[in-house]
Amino acid sequence: MISVTLRTLAACALLFAGILTALPLPRAAAQDAGAMQINWEVRNRFRLFREERDFLLHVENARNRSILAAEQSLELQSEGRGWARNMVNRLCIDLQGRVNQPCTRDNVKENYITPIDHPVTVRLTGAVPVGATCAWSFDDGDGPQASTFDCAEPINLRVRYGKQTVASVDVSSGSDPTQRVQTEIQVRDIFIAGLGDSIASGEGNPDRPLALSDEGFCFRSYLGTAGGQYYRPSRAGFKGGRACEAPDTLANWQHYGALWFNSPCHRSLYSYQARTALALAVRYSHIAVTYLPLACTGASISDGLLGSQRARECLPSKSGACQTSVNAQVAELREALTEAKKRQPDRTLDLVLLSVGANDIYFSGLVADVIVDTATERALFRRSGVMASVDDSRDALARELPRNFVKLREALKPLVGGDLSHVVYVSYANPALADGGVPCRGGRGGFDIHPAFNADPQRLARVSTFVDTEFLPQLKGLATCTRGALCRDPEADRMTFVDSHQATFADHGFCAHAGNDPEFDRTCFAENGQSFNPDIVAAASQPMLCGRGASEYRAYLPRARWIRDANDSYFAAMTYPQGLPAASQPTDIHDATWGVLSAVYGGAVHPTAEGHAAMADATLPAASAVLGLDGVPPGVTRGLLAPLLPGAQQ
Repeated sequence: MISVTLRTLAACALLFAGILTALPLPRAAAQDAGAMQINWEVRNRFRLFREERDFLLHVENARNRSILAAEQSLELQSEGRGWARNMVNRLCIDLQGRVNQPCTRDNVKENYITPIDHPVTVRLTGAVPVGATCAWSFDDGDGPQASTFDCAEPINLRVRYGKQTVASVDVSSGSDPTQRVQTEIQVRDIFIAGLGDSIASGEGNPDRPLALSDEGFCFRSYLGTAGGQYYRPSRAGFKGGRACEAPDTLANWQHYGALWFNSPCHRSLYSYQARTALALAVRYSHIAVTYLPLACTGASISDGLLGSQRARECLPSKSGACQTSVNAQVAELREALTEAKKRQPDRTLDLVLLSVGANDIYFSGLVADVIVDTATERALFRRSGVMASVDDSRDALARELPRNFVKLREALKPLVGGDLSHVVYVSYANPALADGGVPCRGGRGGFDIHPAFNADPQRLARVSTFVDTEFLPQLKGLATCTRGALCRDPEADRMTFVDSHQATFADHGFCAHAGNDPEFDRTCFAENGQSFNPDIVAAASQPMLCGRGASEYRAYLPRARWIRDANDSYFAAMTYPQGLPAASQPTDIHDATWGVLSAVYGGAVHPTAEGHAAMADATLPAASAVLGLDGVPPGVTRGLLAPLLPGAQQ
């Protein structure tokens, strides 16, 4: 039964009793009636948001704007603190990644994966006579619900999912003939899953970025000598030991970290997957979007999508327990679909957004090879398998990745009804290009957060060339069943492929700078790589050489670079990854290992929120086409009513 919410509720069950069949419409009256129509839209139609105000903020900022332009507008409105910082606590998925069942959205309990109804607002628009009275009827086949109001009043109701609701309104104005307008309401609820690795999860963009202290925090270096200490900005609020000789517990330190809407996987509302799903809901008013984010930073096809993987970090808990592993994404999705079909047998997965493959060819190892420069750290990292060469990646690209893609396709096909065109594969962008595609020169600029870092120009050029000429083309072939990819049925196995954002990123790599970059960046992040005070006595109270407080940094302001450098990664997230193997676990929070990891594991060489918005702009047309969302809207029928029979009026 339809539920109708109105300012003044009137029972009008017999309103339409005695209404005669509509008479032919005179031409002049037809023109007047033709100027009126019933418009309807789904309210709060991005169902991940529990509160409509969060959705309306995006609707308002999306007017006549691209996703990128909307992101930039929101960044300025939030003064760089980020629009997601408060929304992260108002979602239908909790911070451990569990779907809230039921989820209370705008004071109504809903089943998130299998909704039974949707909130809708209906309005009569066009040349509505001033002061006219509207007698509304809504019928989904279980009997009409009727009520009468001033025609200027919008009608809020909930309509049954999977059923058509016929909306009719009889418009009365003085002695003028009553006019009827009618339309059909049927909400299409689109189920979208997000799968993949750190690019898919939104790594580098915590929903609530780290609050930085203006004071310093000590790290040891691997040298182990008296001079092997250095200070970098601390976390705001942390009252424990900041000197290397004053260790403290990791649990105490973690209370002041950045916040992600899923810490084990560093899932972020800024990810291109979340932004694409949200943009679909913003753009198309007759749909609802049920978005299930499963992507996880660090994922490969084998360890992450098809098998479990190590977690990145976890929220502090009273028990002190940490979720050190994450279930396989495909298994999680399969389980969600199985449970959904028990409640709604016709519930299907409409779209998968996917980015994966970089970790299969050791891309993080390539980054380490580029930026770790000192001999001691390079030897340690090479010995522990953290570092990879272009030859290592080339071998994995030729041998492992094609085989893994075959397994991935076979796992995904049953979930999308055998049609892999409903998997929208979004490719990576080269992170090391600027000025129209010129490779970044390298150096310590943007990477001086750690004394051992220096983006070596020769190694950087080799990796950039490998990404452009080998990795990205091969990835496209694997997704689209070209270039000799192993596909049993190329037509059915071909994914929808998106890479149009790559040209845009050619101006916005990690080394891009502009005169309108944030003032803090221009003043305090030195291009010569001398941003931090090397004097450990002075740096304990003032670690920045520019003399300004690190708390002035804003992770979410428009910048020329759409790729986080290592400085950005530390200042935005300062991650202490807890899902490391036991042999790699640091001894205390000042350990040399933490110094390296905290500078890169929060998103170094990953897209910023602007970069993700640009990726979403590229993805949106492909997603819309796959879903067939640009068809003809529901029609509107109109007619002139004969006078009511005497005695039939109530």
